[in-house]
Formats: sequence, C-alpha cells, structure tokens
Amino acid sequence: MPPLCTSVGQFDRGLIREKRRMVKERKISGIKSWPEDDRPREKLLKKGAGALSNSELLAILLRTGTQGTSAIDLARKILKKFNTFRNMAHTDARDWKEFKGLGGAKIAHIQAALEIGRRYREDDVSTGKQKIASAKDVVDIVMPQLRDLKTEVFKVVCLDSNNRIIDITDATCGTVNRAIPIVREIIHSALQKFAVSVICVHNHPSGDPKPSKEDRDFTRELCQAGDVMQVKILDHLIIGDNQHHSFADSGELVAYK
Repeated sequence: MPPLCTSVGQFDRGLIREKRRMVKERKISGIKSWPEDDRPREKLLKKGAGALSNSELLAILLRTGTQGTSAIDLARKILKKFNTFRNMAHTDARDWKEFKGLGGAKIAHIQAALEIGRRYREDDVSTGKQKIASAKDVVDIVMPQLRDLKTEVFKVVCLDSNNRIIDITDATCGTVNRAIPIVREIIHSALQKFAVSVICVHNHPSGDPKPSKEDRDFTRELCQAGDVMQVKILDHLIIGDNQHHSFADSGELVAYK
C-alpha cells in the first residue's frame, strides 16, 4: 500500500491538472460554456453589478472576445494595459491597436460607458439641487469630468438665491490650450434660468491650473458684466490634474469687482 502522503500528493496534482484543463476549455469554447454563476452577465443579474470585478464589467461591454480569446480574457488584457478605467478615457484608435480584432464598435461601447459614468455625478447633483458652500463643492462635482480632457471646456454653474445648483451647462469647447467663452452669452443664459449667481469653470489640459493672462482678462470682464446685469459672479475655477485654482479663494475676484 503506497504511503498516504503520496496518495494525497497525487490527488492534489490531479486536481490541478483538471483545473488547468477546465481553464483551457473555457478559453477555447468561450464564456457561454461556463457555469451560469460564473458568466459575468448572469452574475450581474443575479447578484448585482457591485459583485463583479472590473474585468467582468468590461467583458459585458465587450460582449464577445476575439479569435482564441474570451471576452473576459480580452478585458483583462485591456485593464493590464490601461490599469484603470480613468486611463481608458479620451483615448484614440492608436492606443487600442495592439488588441487585434477589437473594432471601433467595441471601443465606442467602452468610451460611451466611461462618459456616462463621468456625467452621472454631475446629473445627480443637478437634479438634487445641491447647495454650494465653497469652491471645493464645485470642484468635487466637475473634477472627474474635466481633469482628463485633452481640450479646454468651459462650464457655467447656475445657482439660485440659496446657492443651490439650478443647472450646469457647457458654455464652449476650445483647443488644447484655449477656450474663448462669450461673456454676453453666459450672462444671458443665467438670466434665462433665473439664476441669481454663477460659478464659471474651465480646465487646463496641461494639468497646471495656474491662470493665464486671458483667464484673468475674462474674469474681469465677466465680473463687470455681472455687476451691470445683477448676476453675482461667485467664482471662476480652473481645473488641473487633481488640483485647482479659485479666483475667489485667491482674493483676485474681489479686485475685479
């Protein structure tokens, strides 16, 4: 009779070989051959999206894999390259070319889902009419959407008499280093929404929120127009990479009024 430890060792090796065989079969036959509880889509419907890993969530967006690679394995490769969902945003075709068989439709699905995620926070705040007490309150709302953009985007946050958000709108989109908002249109939009005050926000794609001469000139003109039309300009924020500049907090806004 063979020693017990030898039998146990052989049994363990047998389990390992069987596990490897099952993994290999899954790769060849695809996710449809997996047990239902292991399939990302079925798992999501049964346990909720929170129970899925990042690669499983991404696999659902991909729907199918490529030749010889399941959707889950393709999702893992994509995450290995980009590390985070944030890094996948604002990419172009050149960033995805190493994934053979991954067409424009799948890339579009991923980027659309990421954009929905970024807008979710902003929409949630707008509908809830969050009260703004400081520059940081606005920064927390817009930072996730603006910090990674490769072009300048100018937003206007309209507030009521209690400093609650009425709406957040895009005033203009620009180039990699410049967006030129029209002061008249900003004030006109605020009046149409019956806003008592506004906070203007734009990003610097360079990641450095230091204001330029154009930023200061615009802020001065906006404050002057606001005084004439009785729309309070509470702040002008510049968003960088996880940092920001506030004209109000720096004391510059007072000098322009």
